[in-house]
Amino acid sequence: MNIRGTIDRPLTHDPKKQAPMKPSTSEPAGSVTPDFASTGANDSRQNRTREMQLIPEALARAHMHERLHQAEQERRAMRLVTARRMQRKAERASMRARRALAMAVMQ
Repeated sequence: MNIRGTIDRPLTHDPKKQAPMKPSTSEPAGSVTPDFASTGANDSRQNRTREMQLIPEALARAHMHERLHQAEQERRAMRLVTARRMQRKAERASMRARRALAMAVMQ
């Protein structure tokens, strides 16, 4: 039973094994677009799937970059808080030393 494939049910789904489309006789000669090589379509399809497979990796890389940037900002903020705390402590010690010196001079 040798049945030919139709448009809805082709014999094969591989575009390379399908017969190329022929221009119909009812259309004018210049209206039909020229045939194109199916290898370019397959290459672009392969590239698209490769790019789509790399999307999660790129998202993870961007997420890690953002987390590292956020961690660095938090470290800077903590260093700034610590430096201000130490500065206030040093100013209080300086004021105590001045008071002690003033008390010693006054006596």
